[in-house]
Amino acid sequence: MQIGAHVDQSDPVTQARAIGADIVQIFLGDPQSWKVTGPDYPGGAEALRAATEEAGIDVYVHAPYVINVASPNNRIRIPSRKQLQGVVHEAAKVGAKGVVVHGGHVTAGTDLAVGYDNWRKAIDQLDAPVPIFIENTAGGEHSMARRLESIARLWDAVGQADGGDAVGFCLDTCHAWAGGIDLADAVEQVRGITGRVDLVHANNSRDAFDSGADRHANVVAGEIPPEAIAGVIRDAGTPAICETHRDMGPDITYLRSQLG
Repeated sequence: MQIGAHVDQSDPVTQARAIGADIVQIFLGDPQSWKVTGPDYPGGAEALRAATEEAGIDVYVHAPYVINVASPNNRIRIPSRKQLQGVVHEAAKVGAKGVVVHGGHVTAGTDLAVGYDNWRKAIDQLDAPVPIFIENTAGGEHSMARRLESIARLWDAVGQADGGDAVGFCLDTCHAWAGGIDLADAVEQVRGITGRVDLVHANNSRDAFDSGADRHANVVAGEIPPEAIAGVIRDAGTPAICETHRDMGPDITYLRSQLG
């Protein structure tokens, strides 16, 4: 079972080896920017692809945080679609296995149905040489992917889009915990809705269950029993990425000890 971490795009192979990661997740540029630049790696995308392939390390890409294709605001939604398209094309250049993107939200007072339909339109228009994995989110009552019922509505909308059957799901354990989803059967519940879980973000939480707070902690250092995080990965049977952006070597070691 592949266990890895989100690392800096400047030298993912060296960082992966330092913490014992089989796989990595990276940004392609500034995660807070609307500009698609490609990886900040010497030699660019082709050199990064060659380096990771030679090292035998699979790469996943996390889309910028600014993307919100669900937004009812044209000034956010339209650039978000363009940004997502650009990231997917750049991800293909580095040989990424998938692009993780947050489910997004609508503004207060907007019918949630608008956000779900905006997702349908976004997938309809997306040319995806690399699959996208929609990630569940931790908080917000206007979120598209916080609770199981909202994920179900989102998947109904995505399923109506051309190419919707290729859209995957990334299950974040911190977000699920903070969003009020019981980790004991989270994979079963999500698969019952989406038919799939393609990637796990293996994060603990600094906050209580159903808090709505998106504050990651190292696997053995948060409010979630660490064995529950390992259980989600075991149930999913998919690659897992740690995302604390601190020292993640002990997280990887712990998860491997639990998963064999």
